Amino acid sequence: MKRAIYPGTFDPITVGHMDIVRRACNIFDEIVLAVAESKSKKPMFSHTERIAFAEAATRDFPKVRVVGFESLLVDLAETLEASIIIRGLRAVSDFEYELQMGYANASLKPDLETIYLMPSLEHAFVSSSVVRTILHFEGRVEHLLPSEVHTMIATGGK
Repeated sequence: MKRAIYPGTFDPITVGHMDIVRRACNIFDEIVLAVAESKSKKPMFSHTERIAFAEAATRDFPKVRVVGFESLLVDLAETLEASIIIRGLRAVSDFEYELQMGYANASLKPDLETIYLMPSLEHAFVSSSVVRTILHFEGRVEHLLPSEVHTMIATGGK
């Protein structure tokens, strides 16, 4: 079985993330969407909320399992017996950081491969930080979020 981990803060999970999830499901037998605690990033949404958003967004994806984590990614990969990490690349600006992280992970766990997927062109501008900025100013985000996540945010998680 080819199990891949798609890690991130997912603060919140967006249609861009879901584009990567959909495409990864065509490649791998199982995708573990791993929601990082990421206290240092001071997320807008709690870890519990972000996990709930991810679970709601991926409910109709039988190949996807959502987990929360607050460890090194290589340790999570070891625990889950996964040898592949999926990362999304929107622009050249993402590439340098992602390449550095991929090399760092490989230095800690040499059999861990990182696969980079580009989002579809229509989602290339979507990021969690863009969504958070728009939310801060009470702007429209329904086109940037999975409908389940938009509903959860709009109703305060109810």
